[in-house]
Amino acid sequence: MNYTENFEGIKIDVQAVDISISDDVQQHIRNTITKLKRHAKKIDSVDVYFKEEANHATDAKKLSMRVGIPGNDAFAEDDGDNWYELLKNVEEKLKRQLEKR
Repeated sequence: MNYTENFEGIKIDVQAVDISISDDVQQHIRNTITKLKRHAKKIDSVDVYFKEEANHATDAKKLSMRVGIPGNDAFAEDDGDNWYELLKNVEEKLKRQLEKR
């Protein structure tokens, strides 16, 4: 499932190979972007990558997020078993990066 949307002037590109992303997870992505906007002057785009590895017993899910901002983009990723937990962890990593700029 891949989709692109415009959220408050920010282009969101979600790529999830062979995975269906629920409306709830999509809303969680929007909420994450709203929180990250507090730490960045301008966000142009956000790319979110969902990947599920069937051959991994643990940490089968991987979530990566790139936040397009002027200058170098912020990027974070995490592995685990729960999309919501991964989104929260990636949000924290990105927030720390944006605060340093």
